[in-house]
Amino acid sequence: MSAPLRPPYATALLPAATDSADAAADPDAAGTAAADELRWAAVQARDHTADALFVYGVRTTGVYGRPSGSARLPRRENVVFFASAAAAEAAGYRPSRRAAADRTARDARQAALVTEACRRIDAADVAPCLATLATHAGLSPGHFHRLFKAVTGLTPSAYAAAARRRRVHAGLPVAGSVTRVLYDAGFASNSRFYAATDHMLGMTPSNYRAGGANTTIRFAIGACSLGAILVAQSPRGICAILLGDDPDRLARDLQDQFREAALIGADASFEHLVALVVGFVETPALGLDLPLDIRGTVFQERVWRALAAIPPGQTASYADIAARIGAPTAVRAVARACGANRLAVAIPCHRVVRADGALSGYRWGVERKQALLVREAEPLGIDNAAEDR
Repeated sequence: MSAPLRPPYATALLPAATDSADAAADPDAAGTAAADELRWAAVQARDHTADALFVYGVRTTGVYGRPSGSARLPRRENVVFFASAAAAEAAGYRPSRRAAADRTARDARQAALVTEACRRIDAADVAPCLATLATHAGLSPGHFHRLFKAVTGLTPSAYAAAARRRRVHAGLPVAGSVTRVLYDAGFASNSRFYAATDHMLGMTPSNYRAGGANTTIRFAIGACSLGAILVAQSPRGICAILLGDDPDRLARDLQDQFREAALIGADASFEHLVALVVGFVETPALGLDLPLDIRGTVFQERVWRALAAIPPGQTASYADIAARIGAPTAVRAVARACGANRLAVAIPCHRVVRADGALSGYRWGVERKQALLVREAEPLGIDNAAEDR
């Protein structure tokens, strides 16, 4: 399939737009006027590829819109151009009534472009470069990069890395050889594959294929004020803090993750570590000064880092977290990342609430989420009423 051609005026629109009426007094007015005529051509063509480059206002109505807007075209002499919506609003213009509908249609087009790019990445033996993806989308590389990240929460290269990770995870348990998996996943050499597997798998590929064989995970199940608690540690750090009502189910959850790993019950030294974790769960404001073994997709790890930045006693909405990681439209993906967290309290997904402040789903139960937030509201988790007694 041949790549769509970009309009001849597309690259000429990159300089910031200005009010063409002001250009008459400018010694460089000819260049500005010429650029404005190109912008007008984009408006006449209702070109969606120019939406990220400028907006236009209509003097007679006081409204502004995007080049691809569906509103009836105004007379050319009544049109003024601005570099952004913020600039138009600063000049006293307001959004067109059709802006919301146009925005919905534009978002749908953009989502379709990104979806197609994701399919290309997923289907390719070698991840397409940014320029190739942008050409197929009919956008400049910079515009496509920003759009892809806004829709998915990931850069194209990070999405490609995540796609390779999914192939490795899916292929190792069933493939006849590790070599076959590394080439199917898009790695060009053994050295690059094995250099990446420590972060991707936390162990050698052969051990991962065997469900964690030759990997030792120490664990213990105890009790805290929130019910049963399982703490597990890999050679890299704490890999699980699970809460629940049924200790046996917690153990099964751990075993399902590493079905062939050597799960070793607690000894005296490990019980001390469990006591530290339980103390942290009881009083989160004290912090947990222990190494964590965090394993997730690129997107999940970005979400988890944002969660770790929420101070005790404070909350953030799923939309807040999406905005903080630069993916404001990925609210549902943020919620899924919270649900995939295996390190209760250490990665504080309990501090994420709905936009109206209400509590929503929590992997370990909404009641535990409420209890954690209540105790974090007190300095160092101290119950003032109990202290007075």
